[in-house]
Amino acid sequence: MKIIFAGTPAFAVESLRALHAAHGIAAVLTQPDKPQGRKRILTPSCVKEAAIGLGIPVLQPQKLREDFSALAALRADLMVTCAYGQILTQEVLDLFPLGVWNVHASLLPAYRGAAPIARAIIDGCEKTGVTIMKTEIGLDTGDVFLQEEIPIAQDDDCGTLSKKLSAVGARLIAEAVGRIGKGEISLRKQGEGFVCKKVQRTQADFSRSAAEVSALIRGLSPAPLCFGTANGLTLNFYGAEEVAYCGEEPFGTVLSDSPKRGLLIKCGTNAVKITVVQPAGGKAMSASDFLNGRKLQKGMRFDQPVL
Repeated sequence: MKIIFAGTPAFAVESLRALHAAHGIAAVLTQPDKPQGRKRILTPSCVKEAAIGLGIPVLQPQKLREDFSALAALRADLMVTCAYGQILTQEVLDLFPLGVWNVHASLLPAYRGAAPIARAIIDGCEKTGVTIMKTEIGLDTGDVFLQEEIPIAQDDDCGTLSKKLSAVGARLIAEAVGRIGKGEISLRKQGEGFVCKKVQRTQADFSRSAAEVSALIRGLSPAPLCFGTANGLTLNFYGAEEVAYCGEEPFGTVLSDSPKRGLLIKCGTNAVKITVVQPAGGKAMSASDFLNGRKLQKGMRFDQPVL
């Protein structure tokens, strides 16, 4: 069985490695190298770097829907996609007699589309998971083959949860391809679902409950991040937790500037304890280390987002 793997970010690397170890990968399809950082250095995707390390040939068409001749020439039996980043046309799907199969980081039909991991955290979900589905024309609407759920821990951010789901996805897709090769396929239709949008850098709204603010911060960490501005000082927030509090201060008020107690901010309900911050133009550090500089003082108030 000749297999193509299509993926781009770090999340997809575990699936690539597991598939190659179990079944062998003939070629990898990934997004073109992109400029990164302040110096705009052309940088390969995480999947490309992993493929090169494994000695697997790499294809990087700018627009696959317009340039899939090299992919067609491989005459592969099956393709696995995992956060590839380009829409597949019916012409591409038809290239593979055994189908195209997708590793998606949600319990479909919930959280179709982009950023399913971040959105699950932001929405306060208690569980999420991975779905292996047969790809069809339509955004993550194909029939479900395998699915496994995992709990979302209270301290999970998008980074830690992505690693957990990446490992689950790698194990599931290796199992799925083995069963497909044996003809052991049992599919079920998806029910009604919804599409989640991409996430973007967002200013914290401390008028919301501490649970909501904490979930937003964790869902956007380590990127694209949630931020706040107080007294002209802008901070990116990397970690947060809810703390019980019933004081009458206005929301957004800094309740503690003590390195021992940490950075506590009043919310619409309760308070949020910020655990890791990054000053504008600086490096991420523990909130306790940041407070040693006394750049924030008790009683200061974080700005409300401009709608």
